[in-house]
Amino acid sequence: MDKLIEGKTKIIYDMGDGTVKMVSKDDITSGDGDQHDVIKGKASFANRTTANVFELLNRKGVPTHYLGRIDDYALKCKRCEMIPLEIVVRGTATGSYLKRNPLAEEGMDFDPRPVEFFIKDDSRHDPIVTFGKERWHLHPAKEPVSDKNVIEDIEPMLTKKEIEFCESTGREVFDILFEAWAAQDVKLIDLKIEFGRSDEGKLVVADVIDNDSWRIWPGGDKDNQLDKQVYRDTRDLDGTRSRYAMVAEMTDKFLSD
Repeated sequence: MDKLIEGKTKIIYDMGDGTVKMVSKDDITSGDGDQHDVIKGKASFANRTTANVFELLNRKGVPTHYLGRIDDYALKCKRCEMIPLEIVVRGTATGSYLKRNPLAEEGMDFDPRPVEFFIKDDSRHDPIVTFGKERWHLHPAKEPVSDKNVIEDIEPMLTKKEIEFCESTGREVFDILFEAWAAQDVKLIDLKIEFGRSDEGKLVVADVIDNDSWRIWPGGDKDNQLDKQVYRDTRDLDGTRSRYAMVAEMTDKFLSD
């Protein structure tokens, strides 16, 4: 197999038949890669969580790249051209949303849930996107968005119809996972997903959805958070590992019905 790309937390291999092997790594990073550690076992927990999530999404009819689990560390997926965007769906206000919207109160729930688009660009700290008629505008991700703080105008990566598809599919994925977590008295706070374009030209939910991809608060209490934010806040590797193991086990229950 040919290695297509190696990122911070996974390696993608071309299987030569229109599919790829996506292998998780034990690495964990934050701060656009400035903070980096290796947690033994994280790869298997991330792989298990992603497999459970995508199996659930497939059962619910969401278009994804996921084909199946190969082993404890690897998944088989349709080959896609990834769109270099992170799509974030927010159910509850917290994190960088509060910096962009200083009048918002932490913990307030959204209806409807906002969907935000961020360019994947560590060097510029993943700017947030607003959509003009002919160009997209990039703004600092941790400042209120305005016409006065445009970093750059870029060519659109998606059509208007595709933007609407990403928004509606993002909300659908959030709703599915919100319900799955609520069954275990865990509140899904926000969710980051990515899209790829399949060889057939269709947009599908792609990459991974694991414990790096969301905020989850048992009982709705931020102090009980189980997600990557614990690592960002404390750099407690043992505590982070135990939470990733717990989340992987909990997502097994997504498929119990």
